[in-house]
Amino acid sequence: MKIRFKEEAPSNGLHNILAVGTTVRGDIITDGDFRLNGRVEGNINCAAKIVIGPKGHIDGDIVSVNAEIQGTVVGSIRTSGALVLKATSIVTGDIFAQTLEIEPNAKFSGVCNMITESPE
Repeated sequence: MKIRFKEEAPSNGLHNILAVGTTVRGDIITDGDFRLNGRVEGNINCAAKIVIGPKGHIDGDIVSVNAEIQGTVVGSIRTSGALVLKATSIVTGDIFAQTLEIEPNAKFSGVCNMITESPE
């Protein structure tokens, strides 16, 4: 009997999760999707989609392709695609996005810039 192992999927097919109760101090760089349910004290650079869960908290800047914010962000958010601020979100900082959706009851304090090119 032969056993074959599948090769690992490309990084854009992987999902990273930081659980509730976990704190990271430092920057995070990822090529795949990232879900934050814990706390990050640093910047996040995500080459795919980032989701900040309802209990997620980041003190730092976010750069990603797409982002969905349900928790708290204290820092700027730059997306080359879509940014969605859910009703439970609290964002204190500037936003740079190509498209922006803000649900009722979302809290946002900062400046919003609608961009047409990728952030650097």
